[in-house]
Amino acid sequence: MRTLRIRKFTLLCLLFILSVPWIFYVAAHFIETGTLSLGKSRTQNAHLQQELTETVQMIEAGSAEWNDPTWRNRLQTQLRKTEMEAIILNASGQEIFRSDSQRGGVGASIERFSILENGSLIGKVVIYLPNSRTVPMISAFAGLLLAIFIIAMEMRRFLLKPLEKMSLAARQIAAGDWEVRLPLSRIAEIAEVRDGFEVMMKGLQRSHRKQAELEEERRFVIAAVAHDLRTPLFALRGYLDGLSQGIAQSPEQIAKYVAVCKEKSAQLDRLVEDLFTFTKLEYVETKPDYKTVDLKLILQKSIESLSPQARLKHISISLRSAGDCIVGGDPHLLERAMNNLLDNAVRHTPADGEIEIQCFTEDSKVMFTVRDTGLGFSPDEQARVFEPLYRGEVSRNRSTGGSGLGLTISQKIVRGHGGELAAGNQPEGGALLTGWVPAARSDG
Repeated sequence: MRTLRIRKFTLLCLLFILSVPWIFYVAAHFIETGTLSLGKSRTQNAHLQQELTETVQMIEAGSAEWNDPTWRNRLQTQLRKTEMEAIILNASGQEIFRSDSQRGGVGASIERFSILENGSLIGKVVIYLPNSRTVPMISAFAGLLLAIFIIAMEMRRFLLKPLEKMSLAARQIAAGDWEVRLPLSRIAEIAEVRDGFEVMMKGLQRSHRKQAELEEERRFVIAAVAHDLRTPLFALRGYLDGLSQGIAQSPEQIAKYVAVCKEKSAQLDRLVEDLFTFTKLEYVETKPDYKTVDLKLILQKSIESLSPQARLKHISISLRSAGDCIVGGDPHLLERAMNNLLDNAVRHTPADGEIEIQCFTEDSKVMFTVRDTGLGFSPDEQARVFEPLYRGEVSRNRSTGGSGLGLTISQKIVRGHGGELAAGNQPEGGALLTGWVPAARSDG
């Protein structure tokens, strides 16, 4: 669809308003005179001159009868026939006769004659010739009105109606109706406004969907957190009630109750810390405190922190690296990410299993992998392992399930550093977590 600029549309409207009355005027003149010439034809001029001569001769010949009513009636008949008007004055300028036409000579041509008799002035005659442009002028005025009406309708069609529809669409969008069809327009400026309006509407739709997703996720997180907090809290309260009521009487029972309370407290502490970190990464814009760090050293620290837990299950952890793995990032956040990856591997690796960690530089990336000898990820787990609060165990057993936020936090930290983290399985069995972060830039 071709479009017009408002300036061009306005010029076309002005040209149309000027052209239509002129066309009507010329057409009416042609119908009336039979010629396109806007002046009078020779035939018309000759005929009018003949009628004028006859009328003047009649007045001159009847100078003696100017006051005779019968003669006056004959003159009046002649004037009506020729569509002329006449005024007769005596020698002193006093009016003797005036034709009874209602036009009064407005817009007509005027001819003046002096009546002489024997060389003496006896009177004067003023003749008003017929005006032949009345019909064309009326036609031109009708054409002007028609042009204004057509232009008004077209302006409403091309300018006003699209703007009215866009105003209605804006109110529908404000009311939450996203299935709005924006009007098309052949005016370029209105089409540009429509395109911008459509871009804005799509952006609002995306924001609305994102807000709905965040709200759904928020409700899910609240429900999951309430469930996860309730389980250790109920257990903790039960064992504390047992201690306060004296159910545990022997030192061994008391030590067991206290150990369980400490374990549940540690679970609550871990859950709260994971929730705090997740919320901070998800909803608060935090910029990492970038420093130049060796990812190999961070992995070594993570191994040392998870060694006691691994020794309880007789799991061996090995780190293989090729040279320095220097990256730019926040040491605390990176260590938190690596801790979560190793903690996940230790919890899902059976007793007497193995965990192997690799770190090496490839092009401008520092790659790292975490392999274990556990069962690996099922297809459903592999697709959802990084979802917040997702755990493969339907029972949500905390002995192996964790908080459900560890891998989510790790992925967000790695992505926050410009890298990526993915989950998969080894061909020979066991989980495989693969990730990378950009290598630190060399000053040289």
